[in-house]
Amino acid sequence: MQNPTTDLPPVANAYNGKDRNAFLFGFNPQAELWNGRLAMIGFLAYLLWDLAGYSVLRNVLHLIA
Repeated sequence: MQNPTTDLPPVANAYNGKDRNAFLFGFNPQAELWNGRLAMIGFLAYLLWDLAGYSVLRNVLHLIA
């Protein structure tokens, strides 16, 4: 059954009756989704930075590159 107040499909409102992609502050299911997305972007950014030759971790641990 679709909520008549929004055009979102019922699956998008599954967590707490709000849009899963909404940027809400506080402890809520949306915060966990955004935390994961931002962590993936940060991890990818570090990998690209490392591949470009600016590795901080390799220099600190004296790893062979």
